Amino acid sequence: MIKNVDEKIIKELKNVSLAMFRKNFFDISHGAISHKINENKFIINTSNAIFDDISLKNLIILSHKRDYSYQEASADAVIHSNIYQEISEARCIAYTLPPFTTAYSINHFKIIPKDYYGYKKFREISIYDPKEFSSWEDRADVEICNFLKQNNTNVIVVKGFGIYVYGRDLFHLAQTIALIENSVKILTLHNLENTLFKYKLELMNNNLV
Repeated sequence: MIKNVDEKIIKELKNVSLAMFRKNFFDISHGAISHKINENKFIINTSNAIFDDISLKNLIILSHKRDYSYQEASADAVIHSNIYQEISEARCIAYTLPPFTTAYSINHFKIIPKDYYGYKKFREISIYDPKEFSSWEDRADVEICNFLKQNNTNVIVVKGFGIYVYGRDLFHLAQTIALIENSVKILTLHNLENTLFKYKLELMNNNLV
């Protein structure tokens, strides 16, 4: 049951979740969003939450002590808990699967934005390779947190897995994800255009067009 939580936090979780769902950053069964309540507790979506209609029944309060409540919570709750404990600046966290970024991560080692806003904000984003997916669930909480701390960043793009990002407020968290996804979308379209141009040029050189 949700008690003594600022209504503003609940409203922001609902609004930001809906916005990111509409952007296709969450899917029906994967993704997570949370907000820190105090040093010992945070609120996160339940495992059966649908992000376009987050309400009190889709949210649960967890302490950092792992108890039975974690069985109802998102499968990513342990990762969120570890980040909150290890990084004091983290006030809210999201795990999302934006399609362009997730697809791009599979065959690249880094993201170097070519659009103005993406380049101005990030310059370059490393892509973390989790290696064996079979053991990733057991390693993810430690490895994600270590990467964020060691690289002094609030964003990690994990190959074939998606984006984890923490922030001071939910709006800027969502804005960060949208900025990355837009930059990767532009990169993808740019690369496609270059490929088509080269293909057309090759055809012309072979007198086929």
